[in-house]
This record gives sequence, C-alpha cells and structure tokens, in this order.
Amino acid sequence: MQGSLARGPGVLAGAMLALTCSCGGPAAVSAESVRGLTPPTVIPVVASTNVYGDVVEQIGADKVDVVSIISDPSQDPHSYEASTRNQLELSKAKVVVENGGGYDEFISRMLRSAKNTSAEVIDAVEVSGKTPNAAGEFNEHVWYDFPTMGKLADRIADALVKAAPAGSRTFRENAEKFQEKLASLQSKAELVKADHAGAAVAVTEPVPLYLIEASGLVNRTPGDFSEAIEEGEEVSPTSLRETLALFTGRGVEALVYNGQTAGPQTEKVKKAAEDNGIPVVPVTETLPQGEDYISWMTSNVDAIKSALDR
Repeated sequence: MQGSLARGPGVLAGAMLALTCSCGGPAAVSAESVRGLTPPTVIPVVASTNVYGDVVEQIGADKVDVVSIISDPSQDPHSYEASTRNQLELSKAKVVVENGGGYDEFISRMLRSAKNTSAEVIDAVEVSGKTPNAAGEFNEHVWYDFPTMGKLADRIADALVKAAPAGSRTFRENAEKFQEKLASLQSKAELVKADHAGAAVAVTEPVPLYLIEASGLVNRTPGDFSEAIEEGEEVSPTSLRETLALFTGRGVEALVYNGQTAGPQTEKVKKAAEDNGIPVVPVTETLPQGEDYISWMTSNVDAIKSALDR
C-alpha cells in the first residue's frame, strides 16, 4: 500500500501530461518547454555596419539577434576585409542589411560564396531610390539621408514580419516610432536651414553631404579633393591648394571632417581651418560607442548648428 502511494504522484503527473497531449492542447509541446527551458525564438540578422545593426535592433527589439560586422569607429568600411567568422555569421542569417552602392562590397562577395541563399538581403541604396547624377556621380552614404532611413525602417519591418509573423505588431509599431524620431531630426535640420540657408562649408569626404544639403548648406570643396580622399588616392597639389584656400580666404563657415579616413592631406586641411578660426565638425561613418542612430544624428545636427551659430 505504501509503495502504491509512493508511485501515485508520478503516475498522476504522467497521466495528466498524456491526457493534455491527447487533446492537442498546449501540452503538445516538449517536456523541455513545460519546464521553461526552450529559448525564445529570435531572428538572426547580419548588418554590414553598426549603423544598420542599430536600426534593426530598434525595430526588432528582443526578437532579433544582430551581428554588425563593422562596429569600430576607427575602421574604414571601404577597405574592410571580411573574415571566416563573418562568413559563418552570414550563412546563419535570415536577414542581411547592407549599404550597397559599392560601399560595403565585402558583403556582396560573401553572399556570392555563402551556402545560405535563403537570407533576405536589404540594400539601403536600392531602398533609397537614388541614382547617379548626369555626370555619373553618386553619393552612396545614404544613412545620412533621413528620408532614406525612414524607407529602410519599413523595409526592415517587412523582412522581420516575413521571418517571424508573430512579431508583426512589434515590428510595425517600432518602425513607426523610429520614423517619428526621424521626423524630429528632419525638423532640426530644417531649423538650421532656416537660419543658415546658403552658408558655405567644406568637407573632407562626401560622407555627410545628404545632411549638409538637408540643412540648406552649400559644399565648396573641390570635387577632386574629396573624391581622392574617399578613394584613398593621393590629392593633387592643385586640388590641395584650392582646398586650403577655402580656409585662408575664409570662403567657408565650417569644415565637416571625417576622422575615419584621416591622413596627411586631411590633417593639413583641418589645421588650416583651426588656424583661421573656422570651426571643425567631426563626423564618422559608424556609430560612436554608447550612441544609437537617433542620438548620433542628433549630435551631428546640433554640432553643425553650433558651428554656424558662432
């Protein structure tokens, strides 16, 4: 009798589990799930830089597991060489976000050789709808363009919904919240435009030009100079003299300086600006540590405004 009683609870628990399973209800899941051991499902995502990785995280929240291949502010994405580990991470991804336009070509190379061909690839340049101008020139740094980032938020939400339909409401609502913050950023840029429309500035690279244009400012940098810096080529003496003259002649009101591609020529330009009392506004191509996309871009807009308000 005592033996029967000792077995009773185990038998009863087994019977209850079997009964629940036979009804096709919630207990049809595994015993591990009953004990709460099954981890929540997340969507593996790979982004070429932490700029796009951050946007995915803002939209996907705890339903995404994001790997940003480039997150070091000192790393130049143009010259990045992907690793075997990057290739492995890409092979597991359900969604891939790249800039495109030749900016992060290492992603395209890895995709061509990846065993995983099912990942949905989001190309920010394609999403932007922007095309080269009449001269065939194209600024691929579309993350400095707020309307493009708004379109990208919707595109990312679409991809996440496809990968995990149960999270649809979360993804859509978070995309809307992100777009509301972008609208506030756009308003800040328009305030700069209202106060300083037509003000001349110089840049070391085309990286921030979309933001400069949205702020109503005019880029006076010789095209040969910024193009050579972006391509990692030697700046011609003539182009360097013309650029330096912008500061000695006080032909611009600010220098917007990309510290991620600093070199001897850009350092000369920076020094010329400082020597002539022209404010230098630093920008980067990836998120600084401790920043998200919105806070980072807010700082950039505020820095431009402060420089011009001096």
